[in-house]
Formats: sequence, C-alpha cells, structure tokens
Amino acid sequence: MGLFKRNPFGHILFLKKWLIRVFGILTHRRYRGFNELYIDGSEIIRALPDRNVLFISNHQTYFADVVAMFHVFNASLKGREDNIKNVGYIWYPKLNIYYVAAKETMKEGLLPRILSYAGAITVERTWRAKGQEVQREVNPNDTENIRIALEDGWVITFPQGTTKPFKPIRKGTAHIIKQHKPIVVPIVIDGFRRSFDKKGLRLKKKGILQSFIVKEPLDIDYENETVEQIVEKIEYAIEQHPSFLKVIPPEIIEVQEELNKQRQWNY
Repeated sequence: MGLFKRNPFGHILFLKKWLIRVFGILTHRRYRGFNELYIDGSEIIRALPDRNVLFISNHQTYFADVVAMFHVFNASLKGREDNIKNVGYIWYPKLNIYYVAAKETMKEGLLPRILSYAGAITVERTWRAKGQEVQREVNPNDTENIRIALEDGWVITFPQGTTKPFKPIRKGTAHIIKQHKPIVVPIVIDGFRRSFDKKGLRLKKKGILQSFIVKEPLDIDYENETVEQIVEKIEYAIEQHPSFLKVIPPEIIEVQEELNKQRQWNY
C-alpha cells in the first residue's frame, strides 16, 4: 500500500488503518473483559465477497454498535470462530468497511469527527434535524456516496435511523437495495443499550452479556419485489417487526422499561 493511497472518498488508507488499530485496541475490553460479547455467524462473514455487501441491523447506541461490528468482521476474517479473542486481528483491518451515520451526529464534537474518518458515510436525515421533526427531500449526494461505498466494499446501515426499538424501517434502505442489488446480511444485536450510554462512548454498566447474531443473506427478488415487501423482510430479519412485541408479555415489557430507566447513565 502506498503511503498516501486514498479510498474513493479521499481518505488516506494509511491513516485510516492506524485509526482503526488504535481504537480497536482501546475498545477491545468493552466487549471482552468489562463485558462479554456472544457472537454467532462468523462463517457467514468469511463467505461474503469483498464488495457490494450491505449489512442491516437494529440500533442501540450511536457508536458502540459500529465499533463492535468492526471487531467482529475483522476477527471473523482472521479466522476467529465466533469470538474476538486476541485483538491482534485488528492489526491488518479490512479498510473498505463503511457505515451510514447522521451528518449532525458526526459533527457533535471532536471524537465523532475523528471516528468519521474510519468509514462514515454521512447523510442528512429527511425526517428529523436538531431534535425537531422535518420533511425534506433525500439528498442525491447521500445516495450516490452509498453507491460508491458499495462498489468499493461493505456498508453497514441501521434502517430504522434511530436507537429506539420497534420504530419503522426507512424506505430509503429498500430503495438502495432495489437499485444497487447488494448482498443483504441481517445482524441482530442486544445488550449494548444496557452496557453503554446512548452515544456508545461511555461504559455505564459492567458484566453485561452482549449478543451479536449474523444471519444468512436475505433472498430478495430485486426486480419484482416492491419497496414495501423489502421493508417487511428487513423488519423480520432484524427482529423489529411489530409482531415481535406480541410474544413479550406486557408486564415483562413494563419491568424492562423500568430497569432501563434505572440503568441510565448520569453525567
């Protein structure tokens, strides 16, 4: 690799590599040490092609979810079987991994701006800005950047666009799937909301069993399935379809909500 070789977004790969190395080493104990990360599906990661893969996932924190994915992906590619033992896997990271993030989130402070260099594709929310409900058109530059990222490598997206559970899937993800026909790999995570603050930067509770489940790629008829049908597939795949709420007794949901309030990080 040339010292000043850049990716399609102009990021110097040498700097990106060192950024991932440093943050990978600093964050490793958050998933193996202070807490434990249960992983299932490493063999699915290893079987994927190098490009045009779209990972869809439920969302629990702004940054801890993505950082965990960088750990799991790189560990799996280095032969780890459903674990992230020995952080040496991060020394030669996969550099063409990108993640979709809200532009305003990535501008909130120095650390998010630095993390953005690791692979953020920043997009403008079409439904919310600065805490207010808005309605605006999709920025064509945003969708173009996702296309470029898919052509170069793997893209992570959180199709609900929020860390709140069981919120609607944004149709933009389905449009991207129909248009660019990526391999779509669902991921279901849990435990991150209990381990970290909302941003995923502060560790608020230790001894939590986090889970990270990689599912088989979705079977999608890109030409004939409608956007609505793809949206429904995504809802079921990342276990955010409203029907999943029906199998949880109301009293259990109430207890969990109360526990979540008690676990809130105060600072």
